[in-house]
Amino acid sequence: MSINNRRKGFSVGIGGNTFWYPYARLEEQPLNGDKIVKVMIDPEVAREAFVYTLSDGREGEVHTGAILDYHKDPRLVRELLLYQLSIEAQKRVESSRLSKREIMRRLKTSAAQFYRLLDQTNIRKSVDQMLRLLAALDCYVEFTVKDARTM
Repeated sequence: MSINNRRKGFSVGIGGNTFWYPYARLEEQPLNGDKIVKVMIDPEVAREAFVYTLSDGREGEVHTGAILDYHKDPRLVRELLLYQLSIEAQKRVESSRLSKREIMRRLKTSAAQFYRLLDQTNIRKSVDQMLRLLAALDCYVEFTVKDARTM
């Protein structure tokens, strides 16, 4: 990670990739000639953020999720999609007249795999698996693509 006060931004390494993050996106921005004088990874949040210090003593924090969101990283979009599909699947399983055993039979899968699919914190599953689960619950899934400038 490096600071560039002349270009007004950070160069941040995340998962083997380097991302640029501008000062304009910071909550505590440098004002009237202030500069960022120190930056360090925050161990309190499992090294998923960094803290910066301005020359006037103010501090701020940037989470890696904010950087990935700024760059519209596909990993973040995928994880959010999996989370939303998992929550919807949980609701559908609870309200379904089908037993959990019947849903597992339709999926041709084990109980352990079925519960892994329902776990919203599990990001190792695929979107395909979630679509199969929702289809087994007699659901139709539709995706919408929107222009980012209108959001």
